[in-house]
Parts: sequence; C-alpha cells; structure tokens
Amino acid sequence: MKAILYIGHGTRSKKGAGEARAFFTRVSERVDVPLQEISFLELTEPSIEEGFRRCVEKGATEVTVVPLFLLAAGHIKQDIPNVLKVLSSDYPDISINVKDPFGVQSKILDAVAELVRVTAGPVGFQDRVLIVGRGSSDPATLADFSMIADGVKERLGITGVSVCYLAAAEPRLQEGLAAVLDDVECKVIVIPYLLFSGLLIAEVTAEIRKWSKLGREIYHTGILSSHRVIEDIVVERATES
Repeated sequence: MKAILYIGHGTRSKKGAGEARAFFTRVSERVDVPLQEISFLELTEPSIEEGFRRCVEKGATEVTVVPLFLLAAGHIKQDIPNVLKVLSSDYPDISINVKDPFGVQSKILDAVAELVRVTAGPVGFQDRVLIVGRGSSDPATLADFSMIADGVKERLGITGVSVCYLAAAEPRLQEGLAAVLDDVECKVIVIPYLLFSGLLIAEVTAEIRKWSKLGREIYHTGILSSHRVIEDIVVERATES
C-alpha cells in the first residue's frame, strides 16, 4: 500500500506550525491516497521518524516522501537524506521514493509577481523589490536566488530587484532593507521567500515596522503558501509517478 509522507521544516511558532498543518489538510483532501502523514525536520512534532512509522503501522509498503521545501539547500541535500537512510535500514522492506523540492519554477515566479501586485498595486519602474531568503552557505542556493530575482524583474518590468538573507549569507536583512530605502523615495515591496510563518517572518515584520514608523512606504507580501500555486505544486509532487 502506498503512503505519502510530507516533510516540513518545523518552527517554534505555533502560528507557523498551524499554517503548515492547515496546508497539509488542504493538500491531503486533493490527493487520492488513503495514507498521508505530515512530519517535520526539527522543532515541531511529529518528527520524520514518527511520521514514517505511522505510515508503516497503517500498512504502507511504499512511502513517497514530499519535502515542503522551496530550494535544495543543506536540509534537502544532507539532513533529510540522513534521516531516511536510517529509516531505510530499519525498514528494509519498505520502498522509499523521495520527490524533489520545488526549485525555481516559472509558476512560482508568476505567483510571486501576482502577490506583489495584489499587495502593493501597480508597480512602477522606479519602485524597488527586496526578496528575503532564509539564507544558505550553498553556492547553488545563492545562484537560485539570483535566478529568482531575474525572474521577478522580468515579470514586474522593473530593474530594482535585490536579494538579502536572514542567516548564513550576505547581505543580511537590515543591510538589504537599508540599501533599498536609502536608494529611492518610492514604494518598496518586501517578499519573504518562505512558505510559512515563524520566527523568521516575525523578524522581517519587525524590521519593516521600524522603517514604517519613519514614514517610508513599505509593503510586505507575506508567506508564499498563501498563494494557491504552492498547494498545486505539492499536489503534483504527491501524485506524479
């Protein structure tokens, strides 16, 4: 029997964990597979090990793993494979099929551009967009963000799109936000490139509030999972052969 195990990052934020679980519920209702479980890499229960065991205890002989991760950084390349390697050894008769993270997709970039327009209205050539990534020391992830910035520029028809990070890479959020606000006297739209709420989103929101109190016009698109396309992508991952 086939089962699907969704793996989220996990967060200390009750709001973020609730969003992830609500997202899983919506996805699972659209996927015609009787056994579906959610799990988290860290900070939130159930763990990957627990989610996997639940699948097996309910009769799964094949587990399709669907990571709820935007890009292939260290968690995808190392942490999750390490956990699954141990589980494969513990359950040698269970077939494990791991799907890719979302990657840089045109449909996600289209959704990002739509979120910008819904949040801030029409975007003029002089306006600035700041994409905020979680951050990674992996050069491939930084290259992905360069592609994301180029895609957003193309879709919005502007050149003022830059990237900053919350950890592990430069420039950091404070520097990136200060740079775009110092550069122009127009709208600034901040795009947190994150799926769910959590401490990182709270950090972005707090920094924006500091500048907003100074009278600057700053828009915040919010989490990416608020757009239907993210749910569609997960459904595709879960149902593809």
